[in-house]
Amino acid sequence: MFLYYITIGLQVFCIYHAYKNRSAYYWYFIIFFLPLIGCIIYLLTQVVNRQDVATITQEITTIINPTKKIKDLEKELEFSNTFQSKINLANAYLENKEYTNAILYYEKALEGNFKNDPHTLNKLVHCYFETANFDKVIEYANKIDINKEFKESIYFYGLALEKKGMLEEAEIQLKKVDRRYSNYPERLEFSKFLIRRNKKEDAKEILTEMSTEITAMTSLNKKKYNFILAEAEKLLNP
Repeated sequence: MFLYYITIGLQVFCIYHAYKNRSAYYWYFIIFFLPLIGCIIYLLTQVVNRQDVATITQEITTIINPTKKIKDLEKELEFSNTFQSKINLANAYLENKEYTNAILYYEKALEGNFKNDPHTLNKLVHCYFETANFDKVIEYANKIDINKEFKESIYFYGLALEKKGMLEEAEIQLKKVDRRYSNYPERLEFSKFLIRRNKKEDAKEILTEMSTEITAMTSLNKKKYNFILAEAEKLLNP
């Protein structure tokens, strides 16, 4: 029974790793149809030569039991109540999409000498957006240089501005995510924003560009963005 669970854990990890690293499709068949042997072959040829065994074990454990990492970091914080311990625990909660708990420990980390730490403030921009606290998103986004250091937060900032009725400023910010051959989810949301503002021709231009770019991709990359393409086509042909 123990070997069964180990094998399942290895399969989950290997499939996750193969997907994350865009490995060749035949690996999925090897891992699935030759569970233990296939996983060992995959680990020896695709993983071990890239990272150490300790990291592999940690990732497998996290996939099988995602709360274990959090519990371990909670114990670490009890033993060593430092800025980094709080950040590590907050990061783990963020990875687990437990945004309220992540906010709690990011805010604790800002106490004392680290109240203006830009990386922590940036993480809070993300968390507060996910919890629909748009006032906090705007407050913290204005404390960091999102245009220079944290461009991924421009998207959250722009949508938060829209939610608070600051439409002109929201458009200025969201326009920054409209970069060709990248930012597809963000550009899709920007096009929807333009439609909400009755700027349908501007939205159509972005959607057409996205559709052309994705259609021209290799089959592997195209599959990755199929849902974006489908949504773009739906908006172009209502």
